[in-house]
Amino acid sequence: MSAAADELSVTPGAISRQVRQLEQHLGVPLFDGTKARPTLTPAARMLQPVLTTAFAHIADTVREISDEGRGPLDVTCFSTFTVKWLIPRLFDFQARHPGIDVRLRTTDTGSDADREHCDLLITAEEANGVQDAAAQRLFPECLGPVLSPELARRVALHRPVDLAGQPLLHTRTRRNAWAMWAAAAGAPVPTLLSAPLPPGSEFEHYYFTLEAAVRGLGIAVAPWHLVTDDVRSGRLLAPLGFVASGYDYVLRHRAISHPRMDVFCMWLQMQAKAASIPPGPQEAGQDDPLGRAGSAACCS
Repeated sequence: MSAAADELSVTPGAISRQVRQLEQHLGVPLFDGTKARPTLTPAARMLQPVLTTAFAHIADTVREISDEGRGPLDVTCFSTFTVKWLIPRLFDFQARHPGIDVRLRTTDTGSDADREHCDLLITAEEANGVQDAAAQRLFPECLGPVLSPELARRVALHRPVDLAGQPLLHTRTRRNAWAMWAAAAGAPVPTLLSAPLPPGSEFEHYYFTLEAAVRGLGIAVAPWHLVTDDVRSGRLLAPLGFVASGYDYVLRHRAISHPRMDVFCMWLQMQAKAASIPPGPQEAGQDDPLGRAGSAACCS
């Protein structure tokens, strides 16, 4: 009730009165439980998704016929991508275009901007799969194992087979990440993929997994664009480099475009081009356990 009141700029009491009037009109209760912990009734659970879709369609249509120079630009992308890549660069866009308000939302499965009810959607798709006019390729995804300097002093990680028996970190939303990296790197490490996950080695989101790696809890396999700043600052090391995963990061926009969207798309492409090329597997410095010497370019 409080969240609804904040969104509509009214008091919680006004929301409660509206709910009671709606229940009287429908002839069925919509909430059970106490005032402090209300729960939806079966009727409300049936009504909610239908109304949510209807309100979203109304908002989209109103936005399409209104002045496109006003209102926020809705950008949706993966949560870790938002935290680790987009937000650290967004200050540059705000400095260049102070009149455009960017509103960020997150998704785990989005593939269509119209279905996500947003202006722009940043997602990942199979490489070379972008063939429609509503999509723009940003950069290829490259995966590589990363670990903290403290853990690297205890783990001799020079070749993929050195990962066997080491504490590997996993992400629930992408449980196939290690398998994808092993296939792309040609790493013959079957135990890496078949061993049961030890307790405490799997995390809900990538940014949890990456923070666990920074704190020395284990070795994570991560996309280069998510760990660029950590590797550059020395918080994480990548002794085996990075290899292309077979996926591209793609920018998709809704069917009806407008100048604000075009401005953000151009800025995003500029940021993508400015992103550095990740290091490949070590070609030199094999005796350096921290992997500080030698790298081969990959994922151009």
